[in-house]
Amino acid sequence: MANTPHAHPDHPVYVIGGGPGGLAVAAALRARDVRAVVLEKSDAVGASWRGHYDRLRLHTTRRLSGLPGLRMPRSFGRWAARADVVRYLEKYAEFHELEIVTGVEVTRVEREGDAWLLHATGGRRLTGRAVVVATGYNHTPRIPAWPGREEYDRELTHANAYRNPAPYAGRDVLVVGAGNTGAEIAADLAEGGAARVRLAVRTVPHIVRRSTAGWPAQRTGILVRRLPVRLVDRMGGLMAKAAVPDLSAHGLPRPDTGLYSRVREGAVPVQDVGLIDAVRTGRVEVVGAVESFDADKVVLADGTRITPDAVIAATGYHRALEPLVGHLGVLDERGRPTARGARTPEGAPGLYFTGFTSPISGMLRELAIDAEKIARRIARRSARRDTERRAA
Repeated sequence: MANTPHAHPDHPVYVIGGGPGGLAVAAALRARDVRAVVLEKSDAVGASWRGHYDRLRLHTTRRLSGLPGLRMPRSFGRWAARADVVRYLEKYAEFHELEIVTGVEVTRVEREGDAWLLHATGGRRLTGRAVVVATGYNHTPRIPAWPGREEYDRELTHANAYRNPAPYAGRDVLVVGAGNTGAEIAADLAEGGAARVRLAVRTVPHIVRRSTAGWPAQRTGILVRRLPVRLVDRMGGLMAKAAVPDLSAHGLPRPDTGLYSRVREGAVPVQDVGLIDAVRTGRVEVVGAVESFDADKVVLADGTRITPDAVIAATGYHRALEPLVGHLGVLDERGRPTARGARTPEGAPGLYFTGFTSPISGMLRELAIDAEKIARRIARRSARRDTERRAA
């Protein structure tokens, strides 16, 4: 099927990705009487949330995590659980009567005339007046190409495959990576019966309490996100000394770079949901970064060779946008969109990206804000085109 490559008023806006960002944009567009079609490659909305580990809860408060037009229920509690977020996304799609097509993966987006042509599974060629890419910050699991990795003869998996500690009961486990995922998995393993848990750390993270005296870290993130970086770095250092114990004796010294400086580089602080106590009590041992593998051994940065039963790599994800839009010149050297939210990349009018940052003010909150801005921009652009056509 081929559609004509012109931004006809009847052509919908295509939203690529049925996660929180894509659903929020679709709902905001529908509220402005703009037809939006969500294309989701899996068989249900919220696919990434369905695949997260069981223990996961939002690090942002329920009140500040709702998407446009529907609040999260109070029954979720202050910190919504993974399963509750999935139920919320299902309800959100139903409540807003969103037009969602599952089982369709968009493989390439091209500009043709004043419209956008999408190539999708099944030989589909879809023409839209605009495209919103919402495929997610954590898209494709990334495991570093450590020397000897391919010959390693013990269990090595990415953190995206981890669900709960049951399969690791009584085993020696090495978790690689001290971001939020690695820190939480390490704590989960320590609490869930693993015989030994080690956490390999290359760059010491900033650790913050999820809530201090009832005040959530997210609200602080919202208040300071537009302040000068140096000022926030100083404030963050003072707050850390007051709220987080010095773990230097346990292998986690305080970072030598500021918290907000790290955020601006793309590294969000670790919100403590058990790691501090696990490290202090020795249930999680901090070790050096992984340098290589040698048969059944893992070689650390200091030359130590260890032999864990299993290695879980919490080593991040690729955005994986290159096959989709890399040919359009809209990505930077790190593979991230050069423009996000309501701004479109130069030379690509009508192409929008949402969800490709990791803000300290909360991902879901920023997705909701982005959705409204993108929908407002698309609706205005569509109205202007319609007026120009009538005038012609």
